[in-house]
Amino acid sequence: MAEPVEWLPDGTPRSARFDDIYRSHAGALAQARHVFLGGCGLPQAWAGRPQWRILETGFGLGLNFLAAWRAWKDDPQRPQILHFVSVEAWPVAAGDLLRSAAATPELEPLARELAAQWWGLVPGFHRLQFEGGRVLLTLCVGEARPLLREQAFAADSVFLDGFDPQRNPAMWALDTLKAVARCCRRGTRLATWSVAGHVRRDLELCGFAVEKVPGLPPKHESLQARFNPPWTLKHAPPQPRAAAVGKAFVVGSGLAGAAVAAALALRGWQVQVLDAAAAAAAGASGLPAGLLAPHTSPDDNLLSRLSRAGVRLSLQQAQMRLAAGRDWQRTGVLQRRFDPRRLPDLGPWQHDWQQPLDEEAASVWHAAAAWVRPAALVQAWLAEPGIEWRGHTPVDRLERHEGQWQALDAAGQVLARADLAVVAAGLDSAGLLPSSGDDPAAPAIRLHAVRGQVSWDLLEAGPALAAHPHNGKGHFLPDVQLPQGRAWLSGSTYVRADRSTQARPEEHRANLERLRLLVPDAAQRLAARFERGEVRAWTGVRCASGDRRPLVGEIEPGLWVSTALGSRGLTFAHLCAELLAARLHAEPLPVPTRLAAALDATRPAAIATRVPATP
Repeated sequence: MAEPVEWLPDGTPRSARFDDIYRSHAGALAQARHVFLGGCGLPQAWAGRPQWRILETGFGLGLNFLAAWRAWKDDPQRPQILHFVSVEAWPVAAGDLLRSAAATPELEPLARELAAQWWGLVPGFHRLQFEGGRVLLTLCVGEARPLLREQAFAADSVFLDGFDPQRNPAMWALDTLKAVARCCRRGTRLATWSVAGHVRRDLELCGFAVEKVPGLPPKHESLQARFNPPWTLKHAPPQPRAAAVGKAFVVGSGLAGAAVAAALALRGWQVQVLDAAAAAAAGASGLPAGLLAPHTSPDDNLLSRLSRAGVRLSLQQAQMRLAAGRDWQRTGVLQRRFDPRRLPDLGPWQHDWQQPLDEEAASVWHAAAAWVRPAALVQAWLAEPGIEWRGHTPVDRLERHEGQWQALDAAGQVLARADLAVVAAGLDSAGLLPSSGDDPAAPAIRLHAVRGQVSWDLLEAGPALAAHPHNGKGHFLPDVQLPQGRAWLSGSTYVRADRSTQARPEEHRANLERLRLLVPDAAQRLAARFERGEVRAWTGVRCASGDRRPLVGEIEPGLWVSTALGSRGLTFAHLCAELLAARLHAEPLPVPTRLAAALDATRPAAIATRVPATP
């Protein structure tokens, strides 16, 4: 359950855990504006900037975030992207966020948007997207110091907040302030309501020039500071890999390429998307409908944690860009063949992600799951202003020329020229990248073909085949809306090192056997259609890495890659795009540094020869 909040008779919220109030009832918004925004020179300081990055210690009831978001909306000189990174060990309930903002009409509609995404806050990072992806909240759930060490960006402003230092000393400890300083650049401004002597002294030890300023009554003083240490920084925050936004081209317009194009366009890039096919999503992303669901493992391994981050982002993108019921539907999914007793403990918010149902039937319910039409999501991403899509444009090779990257066809004609190039061409990606090391025959990355066949058909009259999707060594979607009508889908097969897209009767039979294990009643009703050869087939060839994780990162200056999404393109496409954008622009990471490293295209597994054993 969420952290309980006590509401005093005058409307003041109080924490029993820390025996302290979150803020006064009367001056909540005024404090946010005077102490924190005003203390960091906002909104004036961000005027005309492409991005602004705010770091906060202690999200609480979210008033500082809502005030910053409101200031961004109201400012005609606002930055293109507003990042707000906040750490919070004990997230409150969504209802308390709403109650806190209810008395402030200008914040209430924003609080409703925040509350709609306020779920599943298990330990780790959670990226929440607002304003079409231009306001990004990265909520880091857990203790402040270790979480701050898992970020890699330079804050422009710091809101030092939290309960009274005497009530919650860890939030104001020197080690925590050192972790804050590690996320600052020279000139970063910091503001806080606390003027405690040890806080001022420790901030100075961390390299901040500190001064007391008039506070907001009834407090007489507050604190402002600027990061400007008199020593050389040993661990400077990362710098942007691109000097400025400009022109970019992306090779490939499946899920991976379209997601990257949208992420770049959102940040001000002019993007050309090149594809050999006549239409976008012509390859593996042309699956009629797919299942978006988190991966589950007893030890909550890397893939499970990464999949939760990706599922959250993709659900938000679907909600933001697609028509519910036509292009997608959040349905939840019943996972079969997983012992509920082996579920990892994710803390008080875990039921938003996983809920044990039946030990004997080995079933787990995942509420955060949906069916999605991948092609609809691709088209929505490509519709972002600033993107030009070009079909019938096969790219033969990439070359560096006069400081820019060029895409050339087989005849050597230049198809596109830009400062930034991104390869997201599935299995063809490896052939477009430079060789690895001194061996011209060694690819920069190694990719593996994985053929998949889905069995599907239109629904016939009669009772529903199942109440909801099922998952487990394959999946079954009992009722999705396709352009041809309402349909069911079952599959997929997983055939390694096979590039054929011809439908095969034996793979239909394999899908029927999977369905018999997942949903026996549905299999019995559909068996005759399978046996008569009446079901339809979709086949595609997916692209996987040696360790089943995507590959995203910079291969050479200005040349990036996002590929190897395997059978989880819906889960990972937008996460990889946001990670690429974060690295490119030195933005806050959407996942902790350890998880980001697990997707890096230059990791050892990127050139491994091992083929993944399971989907």
